[in-house]
Amino acid sequence: MKDRVSKLLLIVAVCGVVSGLIVFSIPSILAFQVRHEQSTPSPLEQFPITVDPQNKTIVENTEVDAFFSSPQSPFQAAAGDIGGTLFRVFEWVATAIADAPWYQSIAAVDAPRFVTIAPGMRKEQAALVFARELAWNNKQQKEFMTASSSASLPLIEGSFSPGTYAVSLGMTPLEAQKLVNDRFTNDILSHYGPAVSEHLPLKQALIIASLIQRETIGTSDMRLVSGIIWNRLFSNMKLQIDATLQYAKANEKWATSWWPRVVPADAYRRSAHNTYLNAGLPPTPIANPSVAAVLAALNPLKTPCLFYFNDQKGNILCTNTYAEHVALLKKYYGRGK
Repeated sequence: MKDRVSKLLLIVAVCGVVSGLIVFSIPSILAFQVRHEQSTPSPLEQFPITVDPQNKTIVENTEVDAFFSSPQSPFQAAAGDIGGTLFRVFEWVATAIADAPWYQSIAAVDAPRFVTIAPGMRKEQAALVFARELAWNNKQQKEFMTASSSASLPLIEGSFSPGTYAVSLGMTPLEAQKLVNDRFTNDILSHYGPAVSEHLPLKQALIIASLIQRETIGTSDMRLVSGIIWNRLFSNMKLQIDATLQYAKANEKWATSWWPRVVPADAYRRSAHNTYLNAGLPPTPIANPSVAAVLAALNPLKTPCLFYFNDQKGNILCTNTYAEHVALLKKYYGRGK
């Protein structure tokens, strides 16, 4: 009987040790995966583009539409296929373990830590998530956001690529900056060749993509919102996008949120980013867009709509005329705009 109990206890102990080793190794597995993706060159296929800003047209292209519906499309991958969902669950578990005090207390100094830039974050938010994990001060955050003289890319708003980054204590702002630059090169620049940039310069694409990112929830409505933005640009209408008011409002010294609530008076706020006062695009991106948002900016849905708003579930409702827009607003919210 004692032998059986001893064997059982031994099995339990061995299982506990093995389970502990597996759990402890999960952050290292994710770090390896993240670093492998960062160091693996992307295929050199170019992003498709169906908008023609010069001729003010959006071209119907069945091959491009098929690309967006394919599970292999970066657009669909961002929407969340099963494989992607499983990886995100694993990613969440790994980052939770890496952040746990017990893990950090027994892990090596160079044990992997993780920071995540979410789509739609401002550059200051991106700097803050790195600073919290790496114990940076304000000066180091500013250094991270400022392109160095030797940087291969200018780090401006819009080029802090969303994603999870593997970091370690002691990483300098310039080292972290290189990580972000490398991902931007891999995710965007390697697909943004001369054929694409001749139609739409990268900066303009990032500006439009940032507007799309902040105005949508998920990816299902991105191409529709892109089509409406392009329709307004083609018609020389002011864009009147609330997210630009949020960006302008948060730039004030007294701001307490990076994405403050918009009130009617904000439409008169003096700012180059205020698309209610100023025609055309804002001078810079207002956030850091996902690959899906960039693809949507380049490939808008052909639609007659010029106006839109979100219903209470976050769905985009669009109309062709302002009168229809006001009537629909009254139907859903009891007010016009």
